[in-house]
Amino acid sequence: MNKTIGILAHVDAGKTTFSEQLLYHTNSITKRGRVDHKNSFLDSHIIEKQRGITVFADQGIIEHGDSTYYLIDTPGHIDFSPEMERAIQVMDFAIVIISAVEGIEGHTETVWNLLRKHQIPTFFFINKTDRTGADAARVLEEIRSQFTTDVYDISSLDNSSMSEAQIEFIAERDEELLDYYMDNGYQPILWMEKIQEMIISSRLFPCGYGSALQDIGIKEFFDQFHQLTKTIYRKDQPFAGRVFKIRYEQGGTRITFLKAISGTLHVRDELPYGDVMVEKITQIRKYNGKQFQQVNEVGAGEIFAVTGLTEAIVGDGVGAMLEKAVYELVPTLRSKVVVEDGVNKKEVLKLFRILEAEDPSLQITWEEKQQDIHLHVMGKIQLEVLQELVLERFSLNVHFGQPEILYKETIETATVGYGHFEPLRHYAEVHLRIEPGKRNTGITFESRCHTDDLSIANQHLICQHLFERDHHGILTGSPLTDIKVTLLTGRAHNKHTHGGDFREATFRALRQGLEKVQNRLLEPYYAFKIKVAIEQMGRVLADIQMAHGAFDTPETIDNKAIITGKAPVATFMEYSTILASFTQGKGQLSFTFAGYYPCHNEQKVIAGLDYDKNADPAYTSSSIFCAKGAGYTVPWQEAEKMMHCL
Repeated sequence: MNKTIGILAHVDAGKTTFSEQLLYHTNSITKRGRVDHKNSFLDSHIIEKQRGITVFADQGIIEHGDSTYYLIDTPGHIDFSPEMERAIQVMDFAIVIISAVEGIEGHTETVWNLLRKHQIPTFFFINKTDRTGADAARVLEEIRSQFTTDVYDISSLDNSSMSEAQIEFIAERDEELLDYYMDNGYQPILWMEKIQEMIISSRLFPCGYGSALQDIGIKEFFDQFHQLTKTIYRKDQPFAGRVFKIRYEQGGTRITFLKAISGTLHVRDELPYGDVMVEKITQIRKYNGKQFQQVNEVGAGEIFAVTGLTEAIVGDGVGAMLEKAVYELVPTLRSKVVVEDGVNKKEVLKLFRILEAEDPSLQITWEEKQQDIHLHVMGKIQLEVLQELVLERFSLNVHFGQPEILYKETIETATVGYGHFEPLRHYAEVHLRIEPGKRNTGITFESRCHTDDLSIANQHLICQHLFERDHHGILTGSPLTDIKVTLLTGRAHNKHTHGGDFREATFRALRQGLEKVQNRLLEPYYAFKIKVAIEQMGRVLADIQMAHGAFDTPETIDNKAIITGKAPVATFMEYSTILASFTQGKGQLSFTFAGYYPCHNEQKVIAGLDYDKNADPAYTSSSIFCAKGAGYTVPWQEAEKMMHCL
């Protein structure tokens, strides 16, 4: 039986040490490493060893009983949480490590919310019970009050004898089982089957205790984990897999990591990807830490890597059709890559494209006019690690500009945009209705154009062009979002319409429509949850208001206040430091990306960015018409009255 398990936690809760113990007890490694000794098995990268944190989601292989376990140790620092989320999507089960001293911390909440979003069956392990100040019972109550009341203490669970309280706890959560219990009493095999079902359906969350560093309770917990978990994978179906990681070797070989969802894959198999592309698998590898073994085939439920795939990106489904993964944790900051004088920036761009393939959240962009490279990041620690990584892998010294907020733009009212492109021997005209869309939905498209006006092929072409690149707003040049675009009509010429003509007309129609309506600047917001002592609540509420945030009615539990709400990233990104300062480290803050909302200081940002909409040649709002054998430009204000379809 193949099982993929992920180890997740707030930074420093002990998940890497926990993973070392699992690998040791299952004879996957012969010597236990330690993070502080810089010799842990899964934190094998030099940057991880130097910093003492997990940056990359690496895997080990465990054989235990009749099962093969693929163990993924994930980053615990929020700056590397996109790497964690990519790994979550291939997990069968998750083990969340929580310190018995610190309890639930900010990132623990993020981890829990992601696991629930992706419906990953979850176990808890309360770690560091040997430490001064440890209180496992208090942490268990925190889990019950903040996460779920369906947490199930398995510290004394035995397959042959369950306590009466444990028996009733399970029976109370299944109506059918409760009826059986009332009529027939306890039946061990039936109870074990029900527990397994409840875990898989996320109706039960087992919890154990111990100390990873002192090797207390680890083996017992894993024996119980093994007993309570099962997976069902089908090899008698077509192969389907999910790409969750990409790495490049020193020589440039592209390694694509996959989880097999169904079927079997062999070396030299031709794997369909997308509608028409087929790529041949040239090598299959099974990684255990940084070491790997080449194999000829893999089957459903296995984690492995292949060579030969050049087009599939992280999140893609390959083989039998699978939906593309959707990620919730997205960067809200942007930074410029600064290189030394004399270095070819286009060559640097190629190197950063490699990093982008490995971490799609970087979203590398090249600005031709300024000859600048920009990337998206979660925070300053990520930039520090990237600087070290670029030096270590490419022998290149780079620096990064001060991170800036990623803004977006939208519109407030509906309009119609007109675009015409008719230089000599070219012809295309497009009319687009542009209206505000729902917040955080991006750009959507539909066509109401009659086929008598434009063929289906040309209508599809307009849709394709609309989504082939980001579109700049006219306030700051930031990406356009949250609009609905409807193709109303258009025109082609039997002889003169060529490839690219509808692209030009579509872009001009969209931009011309923006010029005619009120535009709004949007900024990213965090959804936050803050837990502090009641006497500190007033200070927190005042801080939120100062940060232009909003909060819900605070909730009080015992002597603690829990405050939820949302606030701009620009004003709230450093609040964890402020909170730690005035609460002496006892306050808890978790936040996730909440989406884009109207900017709290719109005019100041617009003035500061100083974007000239008329000096952005790739995003012009003018149209081109033809007269006397030559094309001429018509500004957006005058273009509408000259359109041929009106």
